[in-house]
Amino acid sequence: MRSRYSAYVLGLEEYLLNTWHPNTRPKYLNLANDRTKWLGLEVKRFEPNDEQAIVEFIASYKENGKAEKLLEISQFRRIARRWYYVDGEYQA
Repeated sequence: MRSRYSAYVLGLEEYLLNTWHPNTRPKYLNLANDRTKWLGLEVKRFEPNDEQAIVEFIASYKENGKAEKLLEISQFRRIARRWYYVDGEYQA
């Protein structure tokens, strides 16, 4: 999770796509046009087992000069000893 957050901060679209589960991976993210300024990550919960994990986090960011927070519960799957992001549920 932390590496994917860092990839968003740095605009590393290829890394993000490579760590996205093949069944849910988009074709592209278009980060080159993203004006989001990421400010911090707080992992609230991490529940792993052998094949999957749940990560609940809060990511702080600024968009159009306005501070915001993204609250998400993410699902990850392990394939051949590597973790892949499957999907996430946004929290209000």
